[in-house]
Amino acid sequence: MAIMYQAPSSLILSLFLFIGFLSSTSESALVKYQFDVQVKNVSRLCHSKPIVTVNGMFPGPTIYVREGDRLLINVTNHAQYNVSIHWHGLKQFRNGWADGPAYITQCPIKTGHSYTYDINVTDQRGTLWWHAHILWLRATVYGAIVVMPKQGASFPFPQPNQEANIILGEWWNTDVETSVNQANKLGLPPPQSDAHTINGKPGPLFPCSEKHTYAMEVERGKTYLLRIINAALNDELFFAIAGHNMTVVEIDAVYTKPFTTKSILIAPGQTTNVLVKADQPPNRYFMAARPFMDAPVPVDNKTVTAILQYKGVPNTVLPILPQLPRPNDTNVAFNYNNQLKSLNTPQFPAKVPTKVDRHLFYTIGLGQNSCPTCLNGTQFAASLNNITFVMPQVGLLQAHYFNISGVFRANFPDKPPVPFNYTGAPLTANLGSSLGTRLSKVAYNSSVELVLQDTNLLTVESHPFHLHGYNFFVIGSGVGNFDPAKDPAKYNLVDPPERNTVGVPTGGWTAIRFRADNPGVWFMHCHLELHTMWGLKMAFVVENGKLPSQSILPPPKDLPPC
Repeated sequence: MAIMYQAPSSLILSLFLFIGFLSSTSESALVKYQFDVQVKNVSRLCHSKPIVTVNGMFPGPTIYVREGDRLLINVTNHAQYNVSIHWHGLKQFRNGWADGPAYITQCPIKTGHSYTYDINVTDQRGTLWWHAHILWLRATVYGAIVVMPKQGASFPFPQPNQEANIILGEWWNTDVETSVNQANKLGLPPPQSDAHTINGKPGPLFPCSEKHTYAMEVERGKTYLLRIINAALNDELFFAIAGHNMTVVEIDAVYTKPFTTKSILIAPGQTTNVLVKADQPPNRYFMAARPFMDAPVPVDNKTVTAILQYKGVPNTVLPILPQLPRPNDTNVAFNYNNQLKSLNTPQFPAKVPTKVDRHLFYTIGLGQNSCPTCLNGTQFAASLNNITFVMPQVGLLQAHYFNISGVFRANFPDKPPVPFNYTGAPLTANLGSSLGTRLSKVAYNSSVELVLQDTNLLTVESHPFHLHGYNFFVIGSGVGNFDPAKDPAKYNLVDPPERNTVGVPTGGWTAIRFRADNPGVWFMHCHLELHTMWGLKMAFVVENGKLPSQSILPPPKDLPPC
């Protein structure tokens, strides 16, 4: 049964019940969307400019689907840029063709052309999101994905009365692509954003933004599920609601052991579902977010706000501001992340690999490479194991599937070429990296442990890493240099959080494990757009298994040509 949606916006539980009624006649539904990528003039912060949108909406439409459904999203490109869209967190079993990162699993959709992403939503439920995966277009091209449980299945937490999407983003007054291109020519970072946004709106603490404020009406005594997404390009964010506690129940579309907190920390690429009870005196309360940055790196440090408004309270009442953690409060960040645990019940087990077939150790570095035409004769570069990734001109998945030679080498090193004191005194000499399109080949169904180590090349900094095609278990993290003799003894192999995007702490390390049971070419990169642009990325080639059901599916006929 096909269900066709053009562009739903403020649909909530009633829609899910309707979809449930439709899809209960069969095991799964066929859900279709039409995404028209088009330019539209939008005004924010007293400035108007043309931005790239989907269906003229900013943020774009929410995708509603049920676990087990098949999803067809036809993307037609009417904009002047080449476009591709990534369905962030959907695992795409054997089907990298629908994953979306440009020049990794597909070539982009050219102006005037279309491509249909054909996705089976398997063994996942919760909040994910979609965004452009080329250039810096995800500054405006993004939206939520809401995967409801299978028909008849319920949440493993109290059923909310209502729910809302809270999408955190960034806004630039200038044209983002123009600013980025100018900065790259000079070898410098582009300017920081002029504001953060909640559902595309900066809120009343910014100029000309009284009318650009997201407001959510609540009734006293009712419980609300907030689906929070960090779609910002370059900032980890603290988020809080004045006067209200939040109960965290899910991260990256995986249920967690519930815990209550006054604020959450959410990195670019991550999603967090929280329950909020409207149990305070009727009033207007600010929901607010601002960056977390505990390194000497400049950020857009202004506070974005939206309003939680109790029914019957007039709009003339001034909202109350929450107490957000200090922008550099490392302790709050560590304590929050340490509370995240998988549910690990018989229905939702945490299948942590206990035996490891392959140990990987990747150092994260910032540096400078020679650039004769740049302002200072150098340009910034970022690297993993001292390799700055060079994007190919052919999709890596096509090159792998069709055995096209000369596109990439499968010799990405398992460890850095030269060990050093990774988090000692800042290193400001020998900051050059080697350039290459180098991938790591992984045997099908092998278990992989990867330790990501921040370094003090130029500066330490927190890095949110996203792995396409997989969830992974975050089994440990710490400050300083990873110690292979002592640190594994502290791993959580019982109920570690399961995610698709994880923060590597400033001047520290994070250890993850996953089973390589999804054949294909899968991108892994820092989800700070600045660092990805500078080369902080690589990809895994996960080989086919022995059976046809363990092999990459053939490419679709409408796959965009290179």
